[in-house]
Amino acid sequence: MPKTVTTIITPAGTGPVLNDFFTRAILAGIGVALVAGPLGCFIVWRRLAYFGDTLSHAALLGVALAFLFEVNITLAVFGVSACVSIALLLLQRQGTLSSDALLGLLSHSALALGLVALAFMTWIRMDLMGFLFGDILAVSRIDIAIIWLGGAVVIAVLAVIWRPLFAATVNRELAEAEGMNPERVNIIFMLLMAAVIAISMKIVGVLLITAMLIIPAATARRFSSGPEQMAVMAAIIGAAAVIGGLFGSLEWDTPAGPSIVVAALCLFILSLFPVFSRRSMHTVDTARRASEPQKGTRP
Repeated sequence: MPKTVTTIITPAGTGPVLNDFFTRAILAGIGVALVAGPLGCFIVWRRLAYFGDTLSHAALLGVALAFLFEVNITLAVFGVSACVSIALLLLQRQGTLSSDALLGLLSHSALALGLVALAFMTWIRMDLMGFLFGDILAVSRIDIAIIWLGGAVVIAVLAVIWRPLFAATVNRELAEAEGMNPERVNIIFMLLMAAVIAISMKIVGVLLITAMLIIPAATARRFSSGPEQMAVMAAIIGAAAVIGGLFGSLEWDTPAGPSIVVAALCLFILSLFPVFSRRSMHTVDTARRASEPQKGTRP
């Protein structure tokens, strides 16, 4: 006698949906937001948005190499992003091209190489749109573990180098005079950026990763009066954007990754309204001016 298989269809928005893939998506997104927020503050302070784009575009080359050599995608993306960061430092030391020209060269070259390499791998069938724009609803428990454990390591290292990194951001020469090593701290910061790109690629995709670094930090700048407060606010705002974007995606059947970015953008737009009390957040700029010698005084 043949067996009868009964399929139970659960309406959208009910318990099993929230208790399975949707909950994993929220946990993964919040984990990325808590790490991307503090790092995004340094991206904003240092005016390195294009550097974030460069590493995120290089992530696609890491995906191609991961499929080619059959290695873990997260490790491959981290390796490629780290190599791009080191290549940028070496090229900057030569001084033949400006930093923005080098960033543009590395960014688009890595993206093009990744796309061409994937096109040659005809034996592999993959969801390219998932890599470009994220597939947060497909994260597994292993992905969540990688995000939270990797994020904890990134936050721990950032906490250790916070003081010298902030000092180098304010005034590199002054940091060197105080016995700090801005070059070493800068390399560590780039490696942390590569790690964040690697663990967050599946959340919003390689084309939208930089948005999760910049938009929450830019929003937090409107409400914060100090660097540490801005870092905490950026993490909270990023987490709120993840939750709002995922619920909006569930409600209106829109792509999850872009929906998270749109939610972050809405929070930034709301922060522009005068009804919200704005604190003057110019900590880095003020510190830079304070560290410079005033006119008529000796340095």
